[in-house]
Amino acid sequence: MDKRYQVFVSSTFVDLQEERQAVMQALLELDCIPSGMELFPASDETAWELIKRVIEGCDYYVVIVGGRYGSRDAEGVSYTEREYDHAVKQGIPVLGFVHADPAEIKAGKTELDADGQAKLAAFRERVQGKHCKKWRTADDLGSVVSRGLVQTMKLAGC
Repeated sequence: MDKRYQVFVSSTFVDLQEERQAVMQALLELDCIPSGMELFPASDETAWELIKRVIEGCDYYVVIVGGRYGSRDAEGVSYTEREYDHAVKQGIPVLGFVHADPAEIKAGKTELDADGQAKLAAFRERVQGKHCKKWRTADDLGSVVSRGLVQTMKLAGC
């Protein structure tokens, strides 16, 4: 690749740290520039303004769906879902990755309340509305993200 593509990685954070690290490593191995909340600088902007600006500067958007819906804004929408909606609205190519078997996810990494479970299920369905790939482990996720991004870039003529 001649150009270094910037890829925004979106997911819940605390429960998917190992998975995010595997994805970040895979992106670096592809000579891409990963972007995600753990890499954000201190800023005078609101968190949402900073997130939108970073997404808008990316070439690709990767969303990872595990067992949590995540932190919600005042309207009850998770930041991960807001990021997803913003990337779609901006026309940024979106690559979705959902856990293959949510029943296998450890209880400490899943939604405990019914409202969160319902919102997660609905968001998961939205992500699966486009072609997406499934994953089971952090290493598996890094691998499917890498292959998916390479394939997407080939189809785009990169």
